[in-house]
Amino acid sequence: MHALLFLVAFISCYIFIKRNRSRVTGKLPPGSLGWPYIGETLQLYSQDPKVFFAKKQKRYGEIFKTHILGCPSIMLASPEAARFVLVNQAHLFKPTYPKSKENLIGPLALFFHQGEYHTCLRKLVQGSLSLDNLRRLVPDIESIAVSMLESWAAGRHVINTFHEMKKLSFEVGILAIFGHLEGNQKEQLKKNYSILDKGYNSFPTKLPGTPYKKALLARRRLQEILKEIIFERKEKRVKERDLLGCLLNSKDETLSEDQIADNIIGVLFAAQDTTASALTWILKYLHDHPKLLETVKAEQKAIYQLNDNGSLHLTWAQTRNMPITYKVMLESLRMASIISFTFREAVTDVKYKGYLIPKGWKVMPLFRNIHHNPDFFPNPQQFDPSRFEVAPKPNTFMPFGSGVHACPGNELAKLEMLIMVHHLVTRYRWKVVGSESGIQYGPFPIPMHGLPATLMKESIQEKKTICGGS
Repeated sequence: MHALLFLVAFISCYIFIKRNRSRVTGKLPPGSLGWPYIGETLQLYSQDPKVFFAKKQKRYGEIFKTHILGCPSIMLASPEAARFVLVNQAHLFKPTYPKSKENLIGPLALFFHQGEYHTCLRKLVQGSLSLDNLRRLVPDIESIAVSMLESWAAGRHVINTFHEMKKLSFEVGILAIFGHLEGNQKEQLKKNYSILDKGYNSFPTKLPGTPYKKALLARRRLQEILKEIIFERKEKRVKERDLLGCLLNSKDETLSEDQIADNIIGVLFAAQDTTASALTWILKYLHDHPKLLETVKAEQKAIYQLNDNGSLHLTWAQTRNMPITYKVMLESLRMASIISFTFREAVTDVKYKGYLIPKGWKVMPLFRNIHHNPDFFPNPQQFDPSRFEVAPKPNTFMPFGSGVHACPGNELAKLEMLIMVHHLVTRYRWKVVGSESGIQYGPFPIPMHGLPATLMKESIQEKKTICGGS
């Protein structure tokens, strides 16, 4: 299957080179385009991607060329270059995704676009995820987290932490998009979205029975389910403040059902894997640093006691006053660098620091390389939340991207993480199963095997001891 994928990429590459070879006349950045037609795709995937990019940066500097996945590409590993592409000259670089992935999410989703359409949609999505709206979601997110934790601990069996965190993020995503959704509709969305998710990174063939073909069929069913939900919401004639309400009641532009459906699926997709990956890494890092875990527990137990030992809900103000836990979350995002890079495509020939970035070439700001640069983060391989006691230098810390295409749901993601950590450390103990400590990519980096773990509820005596009771 991988051989067939590479073959398709190579053919695409060949066509691209034939069309563009005579047009590239400026000075390209240093680097290597690898073998004819093949490029350096095999080198990239025969080792840890972060090692591949780190070696390239060490050899060629902070801007270099390569050729991967059928595309000639320019890699950028400095904060200034990332800002140039994502902020200062963002209009010269468009978001780019494989057509196969656009078809699954929906071509009208905001992160496939730029210009007025993107600006309008981003405003609507950000409006639904404003701090005022997030404040109202705290009790509901808390209920989801508590319910999930109880289910994980109930059987005392080994869980795949990443998979379970994906379930949590899906529920929070549904809440932010629809509010409280009717049970059968939620189950149908969950069932079909799961099929879509499994086919998203598969080889894009439409042969019957393949994961990609199943995903396409599930996408059509999702469209019908969403149309039903949209119809019911319109019939109620009630202006809700969730994402669906904001999309339906746009004052600037009347959106079609296809536009609404594509953006709902896009937000659901963006809300799930990245947040689940981050939460999995937080558990991993806390487990590996027992003293830090005790410090986080002490901070959260103080809040727990103020809330009558968990009888009262967390408040919005409390989630905004968890400084130690917040720094742990930021350091986890830096260390894991879940969004390792982002794809852009030059819409015209662009000059940067004397080099030519040719029209049509992919441009990739390397967030991971910047996050692990010792010039910005001393001892970058050491997990040290205290480094965030001082704000990072501008454009050196971009866990949610940067510029007009930065993640509009970053505050929701952080809120979800803080609430989950609060209930995890105040009510439970967990143990990582197995000694394997590598990283796997699917496509986001997660601990090996999704971090197998067991979860146990703390006894009343343990709680008293930690809280200082007699």
